[in-house]
Amino acid sequence: MSLPDIVSRAEWRRAREELLVKEKAATRARDALNAERRRLPMVEIEEEYVFEGGDGKATLLDLFEGRRQLVVHHFVFAPGRDAGCRCCSAFLDQVGHLGHLHARGTSFAAVSRAPYTRILPFKARMGWTVPWYSSYGNDFDRDFGVTLEQGGEPAERPGISCFLRDFDRVFHTYSTYGRGLDGLGSTTSFLDLTALGRQEEWEEPEGRASAFGAPAGSERIRYHDEYEE
Repeated sequence: MSLPDIVSRAEWRRAREELLVKEKAATRARDALNAERRRLPMVEIEEEYVFEGGDGKATLLDLFEGRRQLVVHHFVFAPGRDAGCRCCSAFLDQVGHLGHLHARGTSFAAVSRAPYTRILPFKARMGWTVPWYSSYGNDFDRDFGVTLEQGGEPAERPGISCFLRDFDRVFHTYSTYGRGLDGLGSTTSFLDLTALGRQEEWEEPEGRASAFGAPAGSERIRYHDEYEE
């Protein structure tokens, strides 16, 4: 095994300060990239997708649960399987309390191709409480690039897609796949993928922090047991 060099505390501090300069540059570059992502155009969704969840049939609009934004985790779980993808399961394990996303007007849901009757027992086994829907029988996964045809057989890949709602109109704003999910799982990492971002005053483009007529995003943070739905 190759381990780091052993040095004095003073040498470590100098090396750490040199790295910190690069870390700050990376943070500024990430902020600029997030701003560019928020400037992406969006596409109106006209397809009437029908999903199945805990309350029965649901449309894509229903997945918003009345909020302005929606983050969908394309969870790899093929029809005929009794358990979902291990990597997708590890990803979902790290998703935190959804109240912090909800406070910024953003819902989160997992969507898989497996019938809901197969999703439900696996969800119970894993102890997850996140909303999870079946897209079995519709073209949602193909349309959003997570189900691909390879050698005549469907192949799946994990992904994240973000949507924005304007009253009853739904728009697709962003998607990423595979290693694009690296580093995701926290509230802020999901918000950074959305059109409205973290809704902070310092974010570009201007004017989206007040999209809900509410204080800036960080001012809405509470202990998770203090949120009121």
